[in-house]
Amino acid sequence: MKHLSQLTDPVFVKPIKETALDRLFKGWIRDERDLPFVYLTFKITLTLWPLAIIMYLPGVNNWLWWGAAIAYQFLNNLTFKGPFGLMLHCTSHRVLFEKKYQFWNHYLPWAIGPLFGQTPESYYAHHIGMHHPENNMPEDDSSTMRYQRDSSRDFALYLWNFVTLGVYDTARYHLRKKRNKLFVRLVRGELVFIAACVGLSFINFPATFVVFILPFLISRVIMMVGNWAQHAFISTEEPENSYKNSITCINTKYNHKCWNDGYHISHHVKPSMHWTEHPVYFRQTLDEYITNDAIVFDGIHFLHVWAYLMAKRYDLLAKNFVNIGDRFQTDAEIISFLKQRTRKIVLAPVPAPVTAASC
Repeated sequence: MKHLSQLTDPVFVKPIKETALDRLFKGWIRDERDLPFVYLTFKITLTLWPLAIIMYLPGVNNWLWWGAAIAYQFLNNLTFKGPFGLMLHCTSHRVLFEKKYQFWNHYLPWAIGPLFGQTPESYYAHHIGMHHPENNMPEDDSSTMRYQRDSSRDFALYLWNFVTLGVYDTARYHLRKKRNKLFVRLVRGELVFIAACVGLSFINFPATFVVFILPFLISRVIMMVGNWAQHAFISTEEPENSYKNSITCINTKYNHKCWNDGYHISHHVKPSMHWTEHPVYFRQTLDEYITNDAIVFDGIHFLHVWAYLMAKRYDLLAKNFVNIGDRFQTDAEIISFLKQRTRKIVLAPVPAPVTAASC
C-alpha cells in the first residue's frame, strides 16, 4: 500500500510569456486553460489528415503507401489516441470555442473524431446523454454492475454486448427518455460514418481500413477497457454513490498526457469541473473520499487497473492502493476489500406501480 504523497498531476499555471499565436487562439476559445486543445487539434490535423490523403492517392508508390500507413497507425494509436479521446471528452462537457466561432465546435467530432474511430456525435450522445445521468446504474447501457469485474470472460461478454448492441441500446434509451435530439445526433453520426466507410471502400478499401475501420475497432475496445476499469469497484450497498462506484488514479504520466482523466470520482461528482481543477479539488474534499471508502491508486492508470484485474493480480493493485485515512493495516485487508467491490451486483427488479385499472 501507499500513503498519500504530494500530488504531481497538472494544474493551471498562467504562463509568464505568451506568443502571438497564444493570444490569437485565446480569442477563439471560452477558457484560456484549454489552449493546449487548440495546439493538439492543429498537430493532429497537420499530420493524420495528410497521411490519410496519401493513402487514397491513385497510383501512389507502395513504399510511400506503407510508410504512410505505418506512420498513421503509430501516431494515431500511440501518440494521439489518448490525448484526443480525452480532449473530446473534456470538450463534450465544456464547449471549447466562443459563440461567434460556434461552427468550430463541430470540427473535433466530425473532422477529427472519425480518424480515431469516433463516429460523429455518438460519444456525446452516449457519454453526456446517458452515462452521466445514469451514473453506471442499470439504465446505463455501459454499466459494469451486472458483471464479475475481475473476470476476463465477463469482460469479453461486456465488450461483445457493447460492440454489437451499444448503439441500438443507446438509441432505444434516448427514445425511452424522449431525448429525441440526442437520438437524432446518435443515429445520424453512425449512419454517416457507415455510409462514408462503405463508399470509400469501393474507392480504396485498404486505405479505408487503415484510416477509418481499424481505428474504429480499436477505439471501441479501448473505450470499454477504460469504462470497465473506471467502474470496476462498486459498493453493493451504495452502487449509485460516485465515491463508491468509481476510482481515482493520481500521480501518473497518464494524467499529464490525458488531461487529468484519472480523477474519475471527482469527474462524476462534478462533471463540468475543468480538468485542471481536479488535483486541488481532490485535496479539498479528501475527507469525503475517506468517509466514503473511496478507492485511490497512485502511479498507475486505468489500463494498469484493467490488466491487473484480468490477471487477478490484486497484489499489484494493493501495492499501488493509497491508504487514505489509514483505514487498512495490511495489503491482505486491502485485497479483501477490493475483491468485495468487484463482485457481480444483481439488483432486484422494481415492481410496477399498481394502478386503479389493475385492481
